[in-house]
Amino acid sequence: MEYVYAALLLHKEKKEINEANISSIIKASGATVNEAQVKALVSALADVNIEEAIKAAPVAVAVAAAPASGTKEDKKEAEVPSAKTEEQAMEGLSALFG
Repeated sequence: MEYVYAALLLHKEKKEINEANISSIIKASGATVNEAQVKALVSALADVNIEEAIKAAPVAVAVAAAPASGTKEDKKEAEVPSAKTEEQAMEGLSALFG
């Protein structure tokens, strides 16, 4: 997962996503670099439009936990998912990456 995060960070900073840059980020985080994973990721991302992939990514909507000492009505209301539309969720996601 850290390799994907490194690629997203490079994309956000408009840097080239290559083996050297990903390895540098992984090393800077204190983790050990697995060269095979780095090569596989760079190869897999070669033909991917990351901006489009981010826009198309599904977004999970969190459901609030029911209150511990509430009434049955409070618990029913807490179980209803947010009315946030998929479009609003995607706007929030794209704000994280650019």
